[in-house]
Amino acid sequence: MLQIAFIRENQEKVINALAKRNIDANSIVNEVVQLDEQRRATQVALDNTLSESNKLSKDIGDLMKSGEKAKAAILKEKTVSLKEKSKELAEKADALAEELIQKLYTLPNLPADIVPNGKSADDNLNVFQEGDIPTLHEGALPHWELVKKYDIIDFELGVKITGAGFPVYKGKGARLQRALINYFLDKNTAAGYKEMQVPHLVNEASGYGTGQLPDKEGQMYHATVDDLYLIPTAEVPVTNLFRDVIVSENELPILCTAYTPCFRREAGSYGAHVRGLNRLHQFDKVEIVRIEHPEKSYEALDGMVEHVKDILQELKLPYRILRLCGGDMGFTSALTYDFEVFSTAQDRWLEISSVSNFETFQANRLKLRFKDKDGKNQLAHTLNGSSLALPRVLAGILENYQTPDGIVIPEVLRPYCGFDIID
Repeated sequence: MLQIAFIRENQEKVINALAKRNIDANSIVNEVVQLDEQRRATQVALDNTLSESNKLSKDIGDLMKSGEKAKAAILKEKTVSLKEKSKELAEKADALAEELIQKLYTLPNLPADIVPNGKSADDNLNVFQEGDIPTLHEGALPHWELVKKYDIIDFELGVKITGAGFPVYKGKGARLQRALINYFLDKNTAAGYKEMQVPHLVNEASGYGTGQLPDKEGQMYHATVDDLYLIPTAEVPVTNLFRDVIVSENELPILCTAYTPCFRREAGSYGAHVRGLNRLHQFDKVEIVRIEHPEKSYEALDGMVEHVKDILQELKLPYRILRLCGGDMGFTSALTYDFEVFSTAQDRWLEISSVSNFETFQANRLKLRFKDKDGKNQLAHTLNGSSLALPRVLAGILENYQTPDGIVIPEVLRPYCGFDIID
């Protein structure tokens, strides 16, 4: 959530920045500023009324002590009127504050200066590419055919049990999935990230804290009886560990990693581009989250990008890194780098990771602060990244490592799998 003081003092800057997201924010920014002015004026009136009431209470006490009960009675009548007025002002101030925060919830984060202009994924900037795209043998198959051939993932069984988008991993497919999870966690913990195990359902406050609510409410599975949401990513519970927390400056940075299943409704997703593992309703992902000092968060973002690059280099998968344009960037992000792996059998790039800096956007919602050297509370910066999302990494491995004799396991994963080939 954007800070109201910043919006009030930088209205033109906010409007221009949101234009990079292709949003005309003139009216909403004006509404926010006007609501804030009304709220502040109402709060001033309330404070003055309470101050006057408190003064009268003191005067009444003095009059009673001096025996001037008649004068005290007159003042008491006035305090009744002031109490009624203060109650009305307090209710008005609360209503204005709630209306203001609901308006603020609709404003996305401001893009960083280096975010390119653009309206869609077609306008994202390719900033890095590495790895040779393999030449596959004649008769090479896309992963949804490979998993049938080797009986390692069953999409039809998932439909039987739950519905489309909930695959069942079998035999070496399940072992490869577990191997990837353990490998990713080991890479992250070796880089200094503390492993966490977190709940897979969160309350509404957690959804609002990291910005999934209200923006992505339609994409989240909602357990309505208990008013809990299935997590779309480990970012939500891990980052919310620090909701309403004040850390000392010397505790920064804080680095966490977690494996969780992730649940996304993906409403409206259909067609060949979402076939097989390309888009699922339930999938596994290993996440990294950082709480950083504002002066060091972009250096940390660069470090996270290098960390994900190192993993993909070890897996020997061809990949590229995109700097997302304003029109394709997530609601909460100030700057995002997407990693894509090349699916040779599908002849297309598949997104496997997003690494983002949210600056103070989430921290403002979370009330996540640190105490600086002067003893003042400052909002921290939050960052997160997929390290990595499994389905499309698995699709890339299955397709790029296929041979006429079977699917070769990347060398770095063999100690985790306990086998060298799926045949």
